[in-house]
Amino acid sequence: MLDQWVSFSRAYGELPWEPGKVDCCLCLSAWAMWLGYSDPARHLRGTYDDEAGFRRIIEQAGSVTALVERCADSISAKRTQRPFCGSIGVIGSPTNIHRQFGAIHDGEGWNVRFIHGVHRMIATPLAIWSI
Repeated sequence: MLDQWVSFSRAYGELPWEPGKVDCCLCLSAWAMWLGYSDPARHLRGTYDDEAGFRRIIEQAGSVTALVERCADSISAKRTQRPFCGSIGVIGSPTNIHRQFGAIHDGEGWNVRFIHGVHRMIATPLAIWSI
């Protein structure tokens, strides 16, 4: 799994940042597709093109966790308590929905797609799924 993660993070990290196509939450969906699943975020892809649009979607869902859970359910991902290499999750603030991030675990820590690529981020996991 680590080899797949390294290849994916390099390829996805090189794509230009484009909200609604390449961002921190759609990174999780792209990872699932890299692993052979259908697009769990097809209902979101292309429906926003800026930070304000993404924030509206998060607010409507109630949190990034709720948003990712709906996508994870569509591919039968299982909630878990402990991450392992390849797990997806939501990390960040339990109270501020605008400081929550979609992340992928590399076996040692959480990685988030930021504007300038995929980078490690230390934050509290709010929810974890194995896919």
